[in-house]
Amino acid sequence: MVNKNYFVYILASKQNGTLYIGVTSNLFKRVWEHKEKLVEGFTKKYDIDKLVYYEQFHDAEYAIRREKQLKKYNRGWKMDLIERSNPAWKDLYKELLSGFPDQVGE
Repeated sequence: MVNKNYFVYILASKQNGTLYIGVTSNLFKRVWEHKEKLVEGFTKKYDIDKLVYYEQFHDAEYAIRREKQLKKYNRGWKMDLIERSNPAWKDLYKELLSGFPDQVGE
């Protein structure tokens, strides 16, 4: 059986900007889709495409529960969560690509 990974992620328009929380089984591809504005809706409308936080899971149901949990938290809590692991609000997508350059097309 192949182990599959699931990711809960937070995108931002800029530091302290508009936030978006999502879940996916292919973080590389999904963030790329947001960056290329291929995803219609909220992220495209508000130019939200910087990966500022993510968590990895091996269970889809748990990842979905975590996404729903994060969405319920207030903005201040979400900002603290991001700043604990990424205080400069760097776009983590570039770091992911440097470690896994062949992942985007999968």
